[in-house]
Amino acid sequence: MRKTTFIVPALVIALVLVLSSIFVVDEREKALVLQFGQIKSVKEEPGLAFKIPFIQEVVKYDDRILSLDTDTIEVTPSDDRRLVVDAFARYRIADVVQFRQAVGVGGVRTAEDRLSGILNAQIREVLGADQVTSDVILSADRRQFSNRIRDNARSSALSLGLDVVDVRLKQTNLPSQNLEATFARMRAEREREAADEIARGNEAAQRVRALADRTVVETQSEADRDANVIRGEADAERNGIFAEAYGADPEFFAFYRSLQAYETALEGSNSSLVMTPDSEFFEYFKNQGTAGAN
Repeated sequence: MRKTTFIVPALVIALVLVLSSIFVVDEREKALVLQFGQIKSVKEEPGLAFKIPFIQEVVKYDDRILSLDTDTIEVTPSDDRRLVVDAFARYRIADVVQFRQAVGVGGVRTAEDRLSGILNAQIREVLGADQVTSDVILSADRRQFSNRIRDNARSSALSLGLDVVDVRLKQTNLPSQNLEATFARMRAEREREAADEIARGNEAAQRVRALADRTVVETQSEADRDANVIRGEADAERNGIFAEAYGADPEFFAFYRSLQAYETALEGSNSSLVMTPDSEFFEYFKNQGTAGAN
């Protein structure tokens, strides 16, 4: 009975010691075995591993690709137009020993704070370089800047045991106080272009109207000229006929012309004609009786 009393606690203690000395490394993790804060071994392969119970401890770090969003900062390109920029990065812990020595017990949070400072410094340096204007940064072809920031940040992050996989610029906008001025300038440019187009349209319309007016005048002049020519030819032909008729029978011609004069003079219902009875105008009226007898 007394022997059983000692065996059970010993088995429990042994089981606790065995369980305390075993730990599992996941395939998504890397592990460091520390003894009094000093690194004793590195476990990068997944599976079971061992440590000295109560003396050694295990610290695990994520071996996957992690993401980091940087804080929004303002940069000033070479054309002195301030831009609001933020980015996101993809990184992983490449050297877990170097990582532990660089950040200590702060872990990933401390590493991300320091990596964010590195990225912001590189963003300012790359986007603020000579011959880098805000128009180029705001254009669609800005991948080159992201690659340059990534390469520069990668070399600086090696001291932290980190590998910067990728960097992308999320936002590259003008500050709010500059947006209104930029929109006003763009609006003024568009209004100026619209005014130029309207002026060119009015000028073209005036040219078309002037050409149309000249065409109308020329057409009317040609028509009047042709009409005058035709009228003159008709008058000449008419005078020729009259002359021929007069030469053939002068008396009939005089009679015909007198009838035309009567018709013209006595037109209308309220015409009044005052003449002496012996006027030559009524020559054929005076001879009516004689002409009837003949």
